[in-house]
Parts: sequence; structure tokens; C-alpha cells
Amino acid sequence: MARETGASCRLCRRENLKLFLKGDRCYGDKCAYERRPYPPGQHGQRRGGKLSDYQLQLREKQKVKRMYGLMENQFRRYYDLAERHKGITGTNLLLLLECRLDNVIYRMGFASSRDQARQIVRHNHVLVNGRRVNIPSFQVKVGSVVEIHEKKRNVPVILEAMETVARRGVPNWMEVDKEAFRGTLKALPNREDLTMPVQENLIVELYSK
Repeated sequence: MARETGASCRLCRRENLKLFLKGDRCYGDKCAYERRPYPPGQHGQRRGGKLSDYQLQLREKQKVKRMYGLMENQFRRYYDLAERHKGITGTNLLLLLECRLDNVIYRMGFASSRDQARQIVRHNHVLVNGRRVNIPSFQVKVGSVVEIHEKKRNVPVILEAMETVARRGVPNWMEVDKEAFRGTLKALPNREDLTMPVQENLIVELYSK
């Protein structure tokens, strides 16, 4: 499974936005973006100036792609699928990304980052409607019950994530029973519920060329 293997904090600095790629560390004093809020590299502090339309569109696409931990081909397939659905393409794209199983596990608080959630899924720790699923890109449907396998509920990273989820909270379109290690996707979020600083229209403009 292809994924970014470089330093996560460099991605946040490059996108000039905290992407919360390292879980609880991103909320503390050790956050590299807080300490060095400028692009990485020898000339990072000297970078500036007005970006062209293409650069703005590219940076927005890179930001969302990195936020959800996807490679280019994966992300493009999600865009093509969103374009075929009824409704606004940009909103469809975000909803498809939000319904990925690894993202749902992260949102419910069973993992401290999407990368960690992907590992939890790949290691067969997750059940969807009572059936084991180990595919991070699995699309969770409204009404589906997602839970941690009974034999895996003492895994330290899962327990730690559940203790720290209060920092970011659980979205209102999900319902979580922490004691049962179980959550339900009650509904699809509205666009206004997705508070990430994302301008998905720029991604649509980039891919529409």
C-alpha cells in the first residue's frame, strides 16, 4: 500500500497549516510547525510573494491529499468518482474522503492520527457491522457500526487515543460508545460541518483543466 514515508512535520510546514499528522504531539510544545512556521528547506524563510492561480490550486490539492494520507493516483480516483456523483463535485470529494474507514476510526477517537488509524485497520483490529475489515479505503455507509475487535481493546495506542480525543472532540454526525469501543456513522456531514480550512473548489478547477 503506497503512502508518504517522509517526515510528517515537513508536510505541515510546506502547506503552512497544521495537518495533525502526528496525533497528540501536534497539540503540544514539540510540534515542529509551532516552532518553525515556515516552509522547510534552505530557503524556506525567504519564500514568499504572490502565488499564481495554478500554484494556489496545486497547494490546495496537496494539502487535502496529505491531510488524508493519499497518493496522487488514489486521490485522482476519488475525484473522478466524486465527479460522477450527483451534486457538487468538491463536496462529494470531501464526503468520500470522510467516509474512508481509516478516517472514521480517527474521527471516532480510536486512533490519534489517520496514519495510526490506517495501521489499526490493516492489523485486523476493526469490525464493520460485525465483520472484520482490513481495507483502510473501505467506504463506511450511514448506519454502519464500527468497533474495535474484542481481543484488541487493550492495545495501548488505542487506549491512549481514546483518552486524548477530548482535545478535538467527536463530530456530531457520529455516535461513540467509548466503553463498548463502538461507534456509529449516524449521517453524512454537511459541508459546514467540515471545518478544515479547505477550498475544494480550487481542486475542482485544477482537475478540470
